[in-house]
Amino acid sequence: MKKFEYQILEVEATGFWSGGKIDSQELTTRLNELGEEGWELTSSFATNKYEGQSRAAILILKRELVEPV
Repeated sequence: MKKFEYQILEVEATGFWSGGKIDSQELTTRLNELGEEGWELTSSFATNKYEGQSRAAILILKRELVEPV
């Protein structure tokens, strides 16, 4: 039976006047680093402050646990 471990990554949005933006290049770099470690993005969602402004993006990642031989 496969076993997994999970990691939650919270990416803060910046810029009060723009409604909150996430640096897509920085996020891409981070996701590629985690992918090299075997992590796979399984889900993501945004959290809101008020009036539709984003506070952060929550990303849920998983990777398979490998049992020692």
